[in-house]
Amino acid sequence: MIIDHRDKRLIRAIHLFQRHRGRKGPVSALIRKYAKHSHAFWSVVSGSDISRRAQIADTVRFPHPTGVVVHADAIIEGDCQIMQQVTIGQRKGTSAPVLKKGCYIGAGAKVLGGITIGERARVGANAVVMEDVPADSSAVGIPARIIAPKVQT
Repeated sequence: MIIDHRDKRLIRAIHLFQRHRGRKGPVSALIRKYAKHSHAFWSVVSGSDISRRAQIADTVRFPHPTGVVVHADAIIEGDCQIMQQVTIGQRKGTSAPVLKKGCYIGAGAKVLGGITIGERARVGANAVVMEDVPADSSAVGIPARIIAPKVQT
């Protein structure tokens, strides 16, 4: 069995760069340079474009990072899972999305603009989301419509 760790190595390079971004001195400068090259290498290997400046928690998973694009101003909290060909980016005149803890973004989805994807929310494959998705809800379709969670009785 082959275990693919491209996503972890890419995220590790991003975190290493971010830890040393504001630090002074020759050691931090050397580490930043190494992290930039490591990020560039793993971006090519994984076929993704995830900004070094994006705020991405350690526990975010990119099981298939090919084609993933993440804007520099995006914030992705812990335990999120982001599938292949996903774009998390801006729209003209807006900020970047915030993905709250535990959300799932399906293959090919586009999450655009200054919106928030709530905790444990799900975005369906190929959905185009341009409005907030409440916690525990789903967004599906083009443009995405929100499906509220079913209440257990």
